[in-house]
Amino acid sequence: MQGSRIGDDDGVELRGQLLIASPSLWDPNFRRAVVLVGHHDDEGALGVVLNRASEVSVREAAPPFAALVGDDGVVFVGGPVQPQAAVVIADFNDPSQADLSAFGSIGFLPGEADPETVAGVRRARLFAGYAGWGPGQLEAEVEEGSWFLEPARPDDVFTVEPGALWSNVLRRKGPAYELVSLMPADPSLN
Repeated sequence: MQGSRIGDDDGVELRGQLLIASPSLWDPNFRRAVVLVGHHDDEGALGVVLNRASEVSVREAAPPFAALVGDDGVVFVGGPVQPQAAVVIADFNDPSQADLSAFGSIGFLPGEADPETVAGVRRARLFAGYAGWGPGQLEAEVEEGSWFLEPARPDDVFTVEPGALWSNVLRRKGPAYELVSLMPADPSLN
């Protein structure tokens, strides 16, 4: 089974898409990952892994963000690039307040957010680190079948079941992906 193809058009936009790791992707940073692409152009791409909740509370790790993400919020592992950096994805009342817009009202909180911007946030999630690709790298990975593509939805970003996101998004893609969605994390244990 192959991933969705980008095609020959170099201007294809991946921003706002979910990258769903195919079973052939064994990189431990991305095994069974679902990544929201927040930026994509001819210089590269960046995004965050949506389905890797940590055991660490935001209140414990980054107290200034606790009120923004909620009292029971946990830090998510956003990717292997700059794992000590805090990245916040938010659902904005006014999407123009986002530093980087991913899709619809979903975007990245500005690094130096003012109280007015934070007041316009409906919900937010904190990620440690992010995923990044150099020029042409992500396009090549999609073409070789490492990633399946699916348009992102707000509920994907803020899912209450991050551990089930990989299977759920694959099932949403249709019957051709049903069997893949049921695969165990380690097929050798099957």
